Amino acid sequence: MIPRTLDAVEVPSWKEILSNAISSPKILSERLNIPLSDISDPANDEFKLFVPEPYLQRIEPCNLNDPLLKQILPAHQEALPTQGYSKDPLSEESYNTIPGLIHKYKRRVLLVSGASCAINCRYCFRRHFPYADNRLSKEQWLQSIHYIHQHPELNEVILSGGDPLVSNDKQLNWLTSALSDIPHIKRLRIHTRLPVVIPQRVDEALLNWLSVLPLQKVMVLHINHPNEIDDAVRQAIQRVKETGTLVLNQSVLLAGINDNSEVLSTLSETLFDAGVLPYYLHRLDKIEGAAHFDLPQVRIKEIYADLLASLPGYLVPKLVAEIPHRASKTPLDLHLE
Repeated sequence: MIPRTLDAVEVPSWKEILSNAISSPKILSERLNIPLSDISDPANDEFKLFVPEPYLQRIEPCNLNDPLLKQILPAHQEALPTQGYSKDPLSEESYNTIPGLIHKYKRRVLLVSGASCAINCRYCFRRHFPYADNRLSKEQWLQSIHYIHQHPELNEVILSGGDPLVSNDKQLNWLTSALSDIPHIKRLRIHTRLPVVIPQRVDEALLNWLSVLPLQKVMVLHINHPNEIDDAVRQAIQRVKETGTLVLNQSVLLAGINDNSEVLSTLSETLFDAGVLPYYLHRLDKIEGAAHFDLPQVRIKEIYADLLASLPGYLVPKLVAEIPHRASKTPLDLHLE
C-alpha cells in the first residue's frame, strides 16, 4: 500500500500576518476571554488597538494582568488628562524640518522609514507623531539623502518609525544602497520591534538584504518582558546575527509590567541567552495617554540599584531619559534626587 501523503501546511507570510492583525476590541475580548468592558475602544483615536497573531499567542487568556496584554490593551486611563504629559514630549517636531528626517544629535540622523508599526504599544512616545506628513515618495527620500550628503559630521543613520521593517525589502535595499554610497556614513542602525512581534519578518529577502549591505549594521530590538521571547523569536535573532549584524535591546520601564528588578534581571539573562546585549532601559517619555505607566523617580532608582546588585555589569542596560534639546540621552544618576 502506498502511504498517504499529507498536504503541506501553508505558512502565512509576514505581510499576511500583519494584514490580519487584530484591531477590534470585541475580537480581542473573545480571543483572550477578557471582559469587553475592560477594553477602551479608541474609535475616534488615531492610535487604535493593533496586535498581530504571533504576539497574541504569547498572552495568557483570562489574565488582565498579563504583562504582554498590558502593553497593547487600550486602557480607560488613556483618556484622562494628566499635567506634564504632551503629544510631543521630546520636541521632535523642531528637528523634523525635512519630511522623514529627524536630526537631533551631532553625528547621527534618524530617518522615519516606516510610517506604521506591526503593533501599537500603548506607551509609545510617537503615538501622536504626524506620520501622514512623513510618508515619502522616492523623490522626497532623495531630499533626505541629499541632506545627509551635505553634513559630513554624520557617520551613522538610524532607521526608525513607526517600524522600518514594515517597509518592503526592495524599498529598504534602495534606500540603504543610497546611504552606503555616502562616504562619511559607516553605520546603519535599525530600530525595530518586528522580529519580536512577527518573527516571520526575518525571511530570506530580509536576510539577503542585510548580508550584502556594506555598512556596519546594528539592530536594536524593543523587548520589555522576558515572556516576549519564545523559540520563534530566538531563531529570528540568530538568523539576523548570522548576517554580521550586532543585536541590542532597549526597554522602557513600565508600571505593572516590568517595574521590579527580578523581571528585569530575568529579561537581561534571557536576552543574553538569545544572543542579544541589553542596551538601554528608558524612563517613560511623558507622552499624553500613557501616564498610568509612569513611575516615581525614587522607585526607578530603587529598581535599578537592585538590578545592579543582581547582574554582572555587561548585562545591566544603561538607565537613561530622553530630555528635549539635550545633546544625547541622559544617564540617570542614582545618587541625585
